[in-house]
Amino acid sequence: MSDSDSELQFTPLFDRHVALGGQMVPFAGYNMPVKYEGVLAEHKWTRAEAGLFDVSHMGQARMTGEGAVAVLETLTPTDFSILPQGKQKYSLLLNDEGGILDDWMVSRPEAEGFMLVVNAACKDQDFDIIADFIADNESGADVEFEVLSDRALLALQGPKAKDVMKDLCPAATEMYFMECGTFQLLGEVAYISRSGYTGEDGFEISFPAARVGDLWDELLSNPIVKPIGLGARDSLRLEAGMPLYGHEMDAGYTLAEANLGFAMNKSRLTRGDIKGIDRLKAQLDGALERVRVAIRVLEGPPAREGAKILSEDGTDLGVVTSGVPSPSLGYSIAMGYVPPHASAIGTKLKLETRGKPYAAEIVSLPFVANGYHRKPKA
Repeated sequence: MSDSDSELQFTPLFDRHVALGGQMVPFAGYNMPVKYEGVLAEHKWTRAEAGLFDVSHMGQARMTGEGAVAVLETLTPTDFSILPQGKQKYSLLLNDEGGILDDWMVSRPEAEGFMLVVNAACKDQDFDIIADFIADNESGADVEFEVLSDRALLALQGPKAKDVMKDLCPAATEMYFMECGTFQLLGEVAYISRSGYTGEDGFEISFPAARVGDLWDELLSNPIVKPIGLGARDSLRLEAGMPLYGHEMDAGYTLAEANLGFAMNKSRLTRGDIKGIDRLKAQLDGALERVRVAIRVLEGPPAREGAKILSEDGTDLGVVTSGVPSPSLGYSIAMGYVPPHASAIGTKLKLETRGKPYAAEIVSLPFVANGYHRKPKA
């Protein structure tokens, strides 16, 4: 083990990943499996069957108290006063200028309080921001904030995930997309949401770290389920059109630029109490200089992060933030930022790869239709 490896953290499932032949790589300060069987096979398996992901490197926390809504709303553009028990919401941690410091999943599995799941690379920053705000502001006087370092997190994803969960926790399969709850699983309290980062139906399971190995083994005992690494997780999320922090968003991007308006409630915009509100309103009124788009590569090699996006006449428009050959579609796809005048679906572009321009065009998101188990409209 190298010196750099010795500084990495490990999830409770590290030994199991190694035993399964996982190729371990540094990721967000952790030693994580990038693949087992292979990225292509794992990607296709998740799209057709059920893939199991260890995402225990991500941060988990609980916030309770009468002031919890006020604290969350000060830090994000979301109206949490209207989030009912049993529901989950995608949100964004903003800086004072409205830039994105991280993206979160915030849920109410119980009547009291909120559960937060944050990105691994940002969790120390995020938790410090929350703790400091609670300590320094009157609205945090009666708020309790607890980092759940004793819990692990698994994601079971794919069209057959529901069949697996039906055997293990039937009540969880009664939920619809973006619903959540508290369940008994292997004799332990599990916080489960029907959500994920692949575009497929699936479940994210917060479980005691001391017992997560038992749950991992139980899930993998079903022949429908295979372990999936970070490589396929990235290609799956990109096909689903989902942004990745540090690529499609960071402190330099706003929610308007990143096309993440669904993280903001109209009530918050009306109230005008979102961080960076003047900048945000100006952008929503037409002052945007760049916007996130989906791109299909029409020829040449895959366009990777950093590739230049050019107009057909060679004018520099922007840069690719993520790109992969799509296993599901059979051609390469990418996301990136261009000026609004070049963002219309069907716009022809060039992507500069290895010093040469190749044809591409703007397409709609998601690249691959999602398989979410949505509640039927009344």
